[in-house]
Amino acid sequence: MAAGHRRVDIEEVSDVTIAKFIDKKILDEGNIQIIGTQLFGLVDEDGRKKIILDFSNVEYLSSAALGKLITLDKKVKKAKGKLKLCSIRPDIYEVFAITRLNQLFDIAETQEAALEGF
Repeated sequence: MAAGHRRVDIEEVSDVTIAKFIDKKILDEGNIQIIGTQLFGLVDEDGRKKIILDFSNVEYLSSAALGKLITLDKKVKKAKGKLKLCSIRPDIYEVFAITRLNQLFDIAETQEAALEGF
């Protein structure tokens, strides 16, 4: 995938994959598709089982993006892996709480805290 189309930075910390969102606003359907493709590829193509999604750059998140996260969670669980989310701003966390997704996802305050649980 061309660097211009990357929406997620990938970093490896031992056997854990950290995916950090590049965009401040994850609203555009095209970008959400690219993000979904990148994240699903981590599981489907690369066989990664321990994934942390870092939201520290994200200020806005659309409901379509939440759908991609739910699909990713299902893929990771099917692969017997573990998905964690971290560094979510309070106003975005509120959306997770309202939709009860905070009960589906393992959400940590910081990247360090997320890494500790693996």
